[in-house]
Amino acid sequence: MAIVRYMRALQFSGGRTLLLRTTRTYATQSTIGSSTKPSRKQVTIVNDDGRVNWNDLTTREKAARSTQKTFHFGIILIGLVMTGGAAYFLYTDVFASDSKTRIFNRAVDEVKASPQATAILGPGKQIRAFGEPTANKWARARPLASTVRTDRTGREHLLMHFNVEGPSGKGIVNLHMIKNADTSDYEYKYLTLDVKGG
Repeated sequence: MAIVRYMRALQFSGGRTLLLRTTRTYATQSTIGSSTKPSRKQVTIVNDDGRVNWNDLTTREKAARSTQKTFHFGIILIGLVMTGGAAYFLYTDVFASDSKTRIFNRAVDEVKASPQATAILGPGKQIRAFGEPTANKWARARPLASTVRTDRTGREHLLMHFNVEGPSGKGIVNLHMIKNADTSDYEYKYLTLDVKGG
């Protein structure tokens, strides 16, 4: 608080002078001699930016900050789990040596390299391979028809068929592969190309 004093002289007719003394007080913000902390905005879940020290927070504000940090950690954890799941499925379906996509690509390469298949379908570079035909002729992702079974001795049997088409003809490739329990790769039992007679 500041105190300001004024002195003023008033002159009246007839030569008389009256001296007035007035005092005014003004409220000011001063930290000298006071123990109050400057006011700040209350910390909530929505507006907490981490600038206020943990020790300066009230119990309610500490709960708000903890809730906010737990929520953020949960979002990061969910993102990590989803990224890991996507990476796992991408690896097992595309990049693993026993994935159906790799087996399909290997079988297509075998068909394109076969002199009997190129004699029927045309040059190997012009042969296309695709999965099941769909109603939409523009659909790019055509599913591969495949089945994996395990027999009583523990061997896995992979049965797959897909379509091939070249400039000279088209047909269906059937394959049967077996993976023993002690190996990690499939081996061909048979790989055939069926073409309609004409």
